[in-house]
Amino acid sequence: MYAQMIESEVECEDPQKLKEFQNRIDAGDKIEPQDWMPNGYRKTLIRQIGQHAHSEIVGQLPEGNWITRAPTLERKAILLAKVQDEAGHGLYLYCAAETLGVSRDELTEMLLDERMKYSSIFNYPTLTWADMGAIGWLVDGAAIMNQVPLQRTSYGPYARAMIRICKEESFHQRQGFDIMIKMAKGSAEQKHMAQDALNRFWYPALMMFGPSDTDSVHSVQSMAWKIKMNTNDELRQKFVDQTAPQADLLGLTIPDANLEWDEHKGGYNFTEPDWSEFYAVINGNGPCNVERLAARKKAWEDGQWVRDGLLANAEKHAAKIPVAAE
Repeated sequence: MYAQMIESEVECEDPQKLKEFQNRIDAGDKIEPQDWMPNGYRKTLIRQIGQHAHSEIVGQLPEGNWITRAPTLERKAILLAKVQDEAGHGLYLYCAAETLGVSRDELTEMLLDERMKYSSIFNYPTLTWADMGAIGWLVDGAAIMNQVPLQRTSYGPYARAMIRICKEESFHQRQGFDIMIKMAKGSAEQKHMAQDALNRFWYPALMMFGPSDTDSVHSVQSMAWKIKMNTNDELRQKFVDQTAPQADLLGLTIPDANLEWDEHKGGYNFTEPDWSEFYAVINGNGPCNVERLAARKKAWEDGQWVRDGLLANAEKHAAKIPVAAE
């Protein structure tokens, strides 16, 4: 269905329509599902929203592993609620993507056969309880930095989905920071765990914003269409500027000997991530890539009977509906 729709749209992309579309974008109009849009705009949105949705779903895996091992009943309940929120975020985003003419099944198949990616951060293991704090503080913090501007993105369903997602992500970040406070202010062993979690998740969190602007393939066009509102490097710099003082407050040390305040630019100087590691991870060679994808494939296969049952039930009810006489 999606492939046929894209092929049929190619014929419609005359220069005048493209100009009128760009004028709407420049004027700040929201594009809605029923509106005409360029093939490239639709494809870019499907890629971005689909990867975002997959990231929310895969992102449940490293945290779900700790629900039964959280140190208190309260922590268990909080983490369970957070994982449930992430499932909801995936649902909102899949629904937004479906307005572009791609089905949820198609999106899932693109994930499972590796035509579509998810955030590289979820291919790193969660080794201790402190990692739940680091994920909330750093990973959700980076996600918020990425996602708040998307509330102003040009595609209406995506922008509206982001409003609730960002509100919930802000609670997730606070929950993570609260864990880090407790660990950093606890025993020497607990503080060591918190520092170790920061050490392991710092650079993967910086990678969440995507490659350097000079190497980002889609950024220029995405910003012209207002699908993206900021460059990768702008958001990365903003994240470092916000997070470095928080680390000081916790009494933890960001693992970067070059981190220092630069009065001239009004921000921190910092070391870029190892981009060779980034590309290795997104190409399937991270610590947990195989494990994460295997978990999603198993969930998809185990849920086949549910999908079959729902489809059979829908067909049964549809057969009972009388066809109106012409």
